[in-house]
Amino acid sequence: MTVPERLIDAATRLFADKGYERVAVQEIVESAGVTKGAMYHYFGSKDDLLHEIYGRLLRLQTEHLEKIASSTGPVEDRLREAAVDVIVTSIDDFDAAKVFFRSMNHLSAEKQKVVRAERRRYHEKFRGLVEEGQRDGTFRADVPADVATYYFFGSLHQLGTWYRPDGEIPAGRLAEHYADLLIHSLTARSR
Repeated sequence: MTVPERLIDAATRLFADKGYERVAVQEIVESAGVTKGAMYHYFGSKDDLLHEIYGRLLRLQTEHLEKIASSTGPVEDRLREAAVDVIVTSIDDFDAAKVFFRSMNHLSAEKQKVVRAERRRYHEKFRGLVEEGQRDGTFRADVPADVATYYFFGSLHQLGTWYRPDGEIPAGRLAEHYADLLIHSLTARSR
């Protein structure tokens, strides 16, 4: 494992366990088994480490979503696959996801702006699948696509407060539950 990877892994674990604000740079370098000089060679600050934690997870999820969204299957299947993927990838790197969900406010204003723009692009691509399904009649049109998207991601962002990867519900099954709830909310007709 490279020095930057060791630093990111150590920072991710520590930030998830203790919270960003309670972790000192010295703890990170000790956990990674490197010197402060090595850390500052790769990262200018603790803020840079936090930004990279966000970046790695978001880049992975965006790459997956772009592939899913551009495939040719039925829109319901693609939206389900995208919903499952974002849950599974969040749980696969649960420490990074927990950091992602609760430490955004610790980034510098400039980095928050960058992360928000990247996350907005992700949400817009996801919302585009909902809109596609509404246009072709697969999904009900009386639920605004923005509301469905925000509702889904709002519930996803709460996983860090209650979900335990070693608990009774495996990641894949939880992802299926979330996807089922999303798809059902978009296909069930109001009475």
